[in-house]
Amino acid sequence: MLDTALDARVSPETLRKIESGRVATPAFPTIAAIADVLGLSLDAVWAEINQPEHGAGPAGSGRDARERLAS
Repeated sequence: MLDTALDARVSPETLRKIESGRVATPAFPTIAAIADVLGLSLDAVWAEINQPEHGAGPAGSGRDARERLAS
């Protein structure tokens, strides 16, 4: 996590807050930088966030999507 945060030029605490859902709407440049470091396209991130949940509430639950991206 430390390497990812430093490579994305965000603090490790900020990355922890994003992963845990304590930052509900991280800034676009932050997400773009993290995605770049992780080798993810923004299209892939968007598709993951908007993927319907199987048997769960509304499509694209933000916290569930973040948990999938973190794993």
